[in-house]
Amino acid sequence: MAEPPQGPLAGLLVVDLTRVLAGPFATMMMADLGARVVKVERPGSGDDSRAYGPFVEGRSSYFARVNRGKESVALDLRAEPDRAVLLGLAERADVLIENFRPGVMDRLGLGWAALAARNPRLVYASVSGFGQTGPWRERPAYDTVVQAAAGMFAVTGEPAGPPVKMGTSIADLTAGLYVFGAVLAALRGRDVTGRGAQVDVAMFDAAVSLLEGAALHWLARGTEPPRLGNQHHSISPFGTFGCADAPIVVCAANDGLFGVLCAVLDRPLLVADPRFADNAARVAHRAELAAELEAALAAAPAAYWLDRLGAAGVPCNAVSGVGAALASEQTAARRMVVDVGGLSLPGNPMKIAPWPDPVRRPAAPELDEHGAAIRAELGLPG
Repeated sequence: MAEPPQGPLAGLLVVDLTRVLAGPFATMMMADLGARVVKVERPGSGDDSRAYGPFVEGRSSYFARVNRGKESVALDLRAEPDRAVLLGLAERADVLIENFRPGVMDRLGLGWAALAARNPRLVYASVSGFGQTGPWRERPAYDTVVQAAAGMFAVTGEPAGPPVKMGTSIADLTAGLYVFGAVLAALRGRDVTGRGAQVDVAMFDAAVSLLEGAALHWLARGTEPPRLGNQHHSISPFGTFGCADAPIVVCAANDGLFGVLCAVLDRPLLVADPRFADNAARVAHRAELAAELEAALAAAPAAYWLDRLGAAGVPCNAVSGVGAALASEQTAARRMVVDVGGLSLPGNPMKIAPWPDPVRRPAAPELDEHGAAIRAELGLPG
């Protein structure tokens, strides 16, 4: 059996029937924090993401990242001997997480009611595209489908350009974060009541919850929010601005910072300009303000302005590439790239003293790597 790293979730048994990203991301965090996570996969092919690139020496980095430190058992949930393994695990588990379409686990006789009758302390979590209720509950979903449905495409991209998908699988990852938090909340509730709970997290709900300024715009005004590119719905100046050689990010989110910015740029009169007198005025005249700022920034390269603005305390940064971000000294100091069975993969952002945050973490399992040992543990034939 794989030994989970020491952490605050040590002693928890998590049965993971999820695949691809949202669910495995949630259970990866549990494994990172010390839980024992047993991943249940389809015989023969396993998790779909085992076939997703990029590949390093034949291993899927995609699969390896979100399944590190887990055990794997291959089960056909319609075959009685394999169902016995799943039921044996569920009876011992603290948490079971699944991401089948709503209704599938009930039809298999493995839904919340059936398993809670066997193990009243079980926290049973379902993550799906659109949730366990509502008219869209049975719609098939991947992250891009959900981003489109939740309005994220509509508010992403340049003002004159087409709707654009966000550059990361934000609906999947956010749903995983909410599952992680909801499961821990349910476990805390179990400490009080002695009983488990049913957790229902939808990627759609997760994405809608992140609409932030765009949602507030529509709810307050009843009109569709515009695409703003790199600008902010409610704050100005806040975004990217061109210098002599490259753009930089500048976020002057209050009157004091705006005054400092104008002083550094040697444009003190902008503070007294009625168009820029306060944040509401600056938002209303964001295009004119951007033109004024870029006229000043054009006098020198990005590095010059970053030095001066940083020294003055104005929040700013270069527009880093992915490589620069991953290779940065801050990434190294925060252990945000770790060695997972010989693969370099993103680390764990949750630093919880006094538990360790190891830079080397156990690898993702081979398909059914732990099947025989798990059956033996449960007293079932191999």
